[in-house]
Amino acid sequence: MVYNQPMSSEQLKYFDVHGHPNFPAYDADREAVVGRAFEAGVWMTAVGTTLPTSKAAVALAEKYEEGLYAIVGIHPTHASPSHADPDEIGDLAKVGVDVEAEVFDEKVLNELAANKKTVAIGECGLDYFRMEKSSKALQKELFIKHIQLANKAGKPLMLHVRNGKDRGSVYIEAAKILKEYARVPFDFHFFAGSLEETKLLLDLGAHFSFTGVVTFARSYDEVIKYLPLDRIMSETDCPYIAPVPHRGKRNEPAYVREVVRSIAEIRGGNPRDVEKSLATNALAFFGII
Repeated sequence: MVYNQPMSSEQLKYFDVHGHPNFPAYDADREAVVGRAFEAGVWMTAVGTTLPTSKAAVALAEKYEEGLYAIVGIHPTHASPSHADPDEIGDLAKVGVDVEAEVFDEKVLNELAANKKTVAIGECGLDYFRMEKSSKALQKELFIKHIQLANKAGKPLMLHVRNGKDRGSVYIEAAKILKEYARVPFDFHFFAGSLEETKLLLDLGAHFSFTGVVTFARSYDEVIKYLPLDRIMSETDCPYIAPVPHRGKRNEPAYVREVVRSIAEIRGGNPRDVEKSLATNALAFFGII
């Protein structure tokens, strides 16, 4: 079944480069959610975090000729037993215990990565916010496997990098790994690094995407003003982090409009120019045009 089709690329206004419409959080009304995005001129990705959600991302993307694309991979927190999020894994979370670590099934992931609707590998990277010390090595090993998968597929990386509670910079750790292994472009999803970390990553050729947090938190302003416009992209990370004026509600791809508007306000540029640039950046990053 093919749902409502999006506008053509010439009419595209916004691109949500990182969301999870493939998650169980949308099982009851996924078609309506996607339809609202298309009606708002929004194209989007469905990002996998496990093998099942990666398969679901590709299956969802295949329902559309254009406008919805898949990103496949294993979230770094799933390198070891991890928190069960009902929005992500549905009924499996009802058992009230951690879910088992995900296995990097190279055969399956290679097949998913090769799909014509798959535009990137991820979300992958390093997340030291909630973890046991023993999982650091497992996360790094998993990260390198994803980079090698992306290199082989010739597709960019969608990164999840989150600092821990100590004073070390996980962004710097990730930069070292990327410098050694990556041969493809990469985007730091939900970027929350410092200006110093931004400068380091910018020199490596990184792209940076921002969520609805920028509509209500001012700690991102300095970085957004500093970055060249051609390195910035917009995202929702739906169903999480709904922007103003939708805070407290389930997020969805159509709300990326608010993120783009806030980025334009922060930068002080012509809103239409920023809107057009962010959409163009996404199309180029994913190789859609």
